[in-house]
Amino acid sequence: MILPRDGHLLRIYIGENDRHENLPLYEWLVRKAREHGLAGATVLRGLEGYGAHSRLHTAKILRLSSDLPILVEIVDTRERIETFIPVIDAAVSEGLATIEKVEIRFYRSGKDGAAR
Repeated sequence: MILPRDGHLLRIYIGENDRHENLPLYEWLVRKAREHGLAGATVLRGLEGYGAHSRLHTAKILRLSSDLPILVEIVDTRERIETFIPVIDAAVSEGLATIEKVEIRFYRSGKDGAAR
């Protein structure tokens, strides 16, 4: 896949306990992104955070939370991300999504590691 230098980053902020179709929501989102042929997705688990309800979620031992913040990042073109938004909109009942412009420096695939 060839990506243009000007790409976009979709960030989806959800909770670790969020689920959709009997899967953790983050796992469902990554699978759907792959099914839709988006360039790449990464899931990051946060150590601490809060959302719309201002309830603190933390990994600190004294206040151990089982619902830590999760961030799903997906990179592709603006057009492909925009067509993916309706797919995830129905699945994310509570969370936040942002889209920002990013400069893509390289995207490598294949055995030789050559930019494609």
